[in-house]
Amino acid sequence: MSELKIGRMVLGICQTNCYFVYREGSKEVIFFDPADKGEYIYETLGKNGFQVAGIFLTHGHFDHIWGSRRLRELSGAKIYAYEGEQTVCEDAGNNVSENAGRAYTVKPNRYVKDGEEVTVAGMTCKVIATPGHTVGSCCYYFGEDGILVSGDTLFQGSVGRTDFPTGSMGELIRSVKEKLFVLPDGTKVYPGHGEVTSIGEEKKYNLFVQ
Repeated sequence: MSELKIGRMVLGICQTNCYFVYREGSKEVIFFDPADKGEYIYETLGKNGFQVAGIFLTHGHFDHIWGSRRLRELSGAKIYAYEGEQTVCEDAGNNVSENAGRAYTVKPNRYVKDGEEVTVAGMTCKVIATPGHTVGSCCYYFGEDGILVSGDTLFQGSVGRTDFPTGSMGELIRSVKEKLFVLPDGTKVYPGHGEVTSIGEEKKYNLFVQ
């Protein structure tokens, strides 16, 4: 199987990491967390020959979804989110978009389950429910490639904030320890904000989850 490649756009008022994942030699991508400017995402990928085959949300906060509906409209790709996040994706109060000045909701085409393996364009990832940052936050794990897209659950040296609606620090720490820190130490972690890290590095140095 060809190597999994990851590109990144940093978009929106919160400087969100928006990743696109594809197999070497393929032009079909899974796009994670379109933070804003769905048309810009679509056109930028298109200029480089890429086509969006799926749109995956790690959670429903405004700074991870503002570009999702437009990107779906232009690409025809389906939007996926964890089933526990419906009350955030579809509620402008819970996803904080009202407070951010642009009320916005999105209804994914498909809500997926914890532990479910989802295959799009020949790429398979496992859904890992990691409640805490929001009630239905999740991560996507490409086990064969040792890659985790962690959203706002786990950052380099930190974790996501939990003072927004449906957040819980206790749940978040439990999610990181019980669901993420059991992954191989060499797993590369691609967070929603900041720089890439690894499970091993965070187990050793992340003071929030010691």
